[in-house]
Amino acid sequence: MDVAPGDAVRIVREWQGLTQSQLAGLCGIPQSTISGIETGRIKLGVERAKALAIALRCHPAALVFPGWEVPDAGSRRSARGSEAGRRHQAAARVR
Repeated sequence: MDVAPGDAVRIVREWQGLTQSQLAGLCGIPQSTISGIETGRIKLGVERAKALAIALRCHPAALVFPGWEVPDAGSRRSARGSEAGRRHQAAARVR
């Protein structure tokens, strides 16, 4: 499921029972900017994510990367292994 950062801000804000105006008061970001973030007109950005995360009591990554999933450990291992193997073979040819 794809969730945009603005959607994540809205979801967490609503889950905590806050209005945009209340959140603005907690984090110092204007309500109009919060509205723009939630609708995708304004980019979230790192500093805004930090301020919102403090006010929403969550980790900034939950807002910045809401749809990110950890890849399967088995697929990461095999990808790393094959890349490492190619580097090793290339290094061996150079020697």
